[in-house]
Amino acid sequence: MPRVIAHVDMDAFYASIEIRDNPKLVGRPVVVGGPGNQRGVVAAASYEARKYGIRSAMPMWRAERLCKQLVRVDGNMAKYTHASRQVMAILRSFSPLVEPLSLDEAFLDLTGSELALGEPRAVGLRIKDEIRAATQLTASVGIAPVKFVAKIASDFQKPDGLVIVEEHELESFLRPLPIARLWGVGPKTEEALQTLGFRTVGDLADAEPGRLERHFGENGRHLAALARGRDERDVVPSWDAKSYSHEQTFARDLTDREQLESVLLDQAVRVARRLRKDGVEGRVVQLKLRFADFHTISRQVTLPHATADADLIFEQVRALFREAWEERAIRLIGVGVTHMQAEGSDNLDLFRPPEVDSRKRKLADVIDQIEDRFGRGKVTRAKTLKVDEIEDTGTPNDRSFD
Repeated sequence: MPRVIAHVDMDAFYASIEIRDNPKLVGRPVVVGGPGNQRGVVAAASYEARKYGIRSAMPMWRAERLCKQLVRVDGNMAKYTHASRQVMAILRSFSPLVEPLSLDEAFLDLTGSELALGEPRAVGLRIKDEIRAATQLTASVGIAPVKFVAKIASDFQKPDGLVIVEEHELESFLRPLPIARLWGVGPKTEEALQTLGFRTVGDLADAEPGRLERHFGENGRHLAALARGRDERDVVPSWDAKSYSHEQTFARDLTDREQLESVLLDQAVRVARRLRKDGVEGRVVQLKLRFADFHTISRQVTLPHATADADLIFEQVRALFREAWEERAIRLIGVGVTHMQAEGSDNLDLFRPPEVDSRKRKLADVIDQIEDRFGRGKVTRAKTLKVDEIEDTGTPNDRSFD
């Protein structure tokens, strides 16, 4: 039985939510992000803004130069997370096999659901209709026998699109596409492939896999398989597909280690609080750094046991930071935790007295209750007080998805 995999991608998600909530913005070029005079970055752009060449991750000052009529809105992650949860709940009503990729997109496996739900096109239309009814937002849907083709298809007729690629259409659908459309082909790989004479997916499909493997290793063989429409990866509805992070873009570059480490501690505390709230723990701790020249790096460490402990998360990212920093000016810094599992499902740490964790957790729970009632910051650590002195750009910076 051929697989039926859908990729659902919300259209200009952050910007669309802001336009929905403020009818005066309808038809206007809208971006979400921090001010240009504070080095803000475009987090999302409406389709009207995109007509001017404005894209996500573009510096806000540049976006404002491209469009004098641009309307900038500060981000509101709480609103975006609420809408995301509505969308994901709808997707899970169609299939238990849902793999979120971010707040605004996910795969779902519809294989074998034809008798219960109908043909793929009908299911795609129902998904779009239910999302629109619940959120007043539009989604684009791609449906195909393999994951990466479904993802490509969802982008073909944006916004509010629906594209179905049947198994017998895979080759004709893929062959004319530029090689950059394939998963795993970033700017450097694209340049290397073009140097070898590859321009389209069809060029790769016709290539001898051994040649690609000689130049790109195992990734070359993988690219050859994708070009032929072969992608055996399943939809994985696991906690591994969920991550929690907090990042901050500074209004001016920071070079003071004490300040930067106070930001890291504050971010670790924020992430740990959201982990506890959702009753989960993570095994992989991540650090993200963007330097003044926009060069961005990420580092991560895998823990022997999953955690939601802010102190442990901070210890790990501080060590990663001290190893990677090299005293360079920092534009953005972020902390993340991934590879999730339900709280308490990990094995006990035999080398750590359980009463230590118990006391720390009770204290954290008390602080959570105070903040739930009176707001964040009523109880704080002395070291994080320096964070209040640091001006950021106002760009949305919390990341978590279900």
